[in-house]
Order: sequence, then C-alpha cells, then structure tokens
Amino acid sequence: MLLPTQLIATAGQFPTYFVIVYVVGFIAAVTIGSIAWYNSKRPAGWEDAKKPDYIPDMDSQEKSSEESKS
Repeated sequence: MLLPTQLIATAGQFPTYFVIVYVVGFIAAVTIGSIAWYNSKRPAGWEDAKKPDYIPDMDSQEKSSEESKS
C-alpha cells in the first residue's frame, strides 16, 4: 500500500504543465459539451425541461429555416 508521502513523491516526477494542459482541456470539454447538450433536442421525457439561465440561446438551422418559411 502506498503512503500519501510516496504518492506525492511519485506525482512530482510528472511534468506540471502536462497536468495543467489536461485539466484545462477537461474543463473546456465539459463546458462545451454541456452547452451543446442543453441546446440539442431533448430526449424522450425531457422535452419540457427548462435549461439553466447561464446556458446561452443558440439558433439552429432548423429553427431559422422554419421561421423564414412562415
């Protein structure tokens, strides 16, 4: 079993900037994915679900083409 001091010593061998790039990339992927998921069509049972206020509205091509036909 590894002790916490051994884990810290082992973690010090990995480049810090490499870890930072992965952490920032993960946060960006989760943020972009969440925005895309909230703006996509809702799955069955979620049609009436409200999206959070902090998610921006995005016009899809389907909506804009339907509005131009009307």
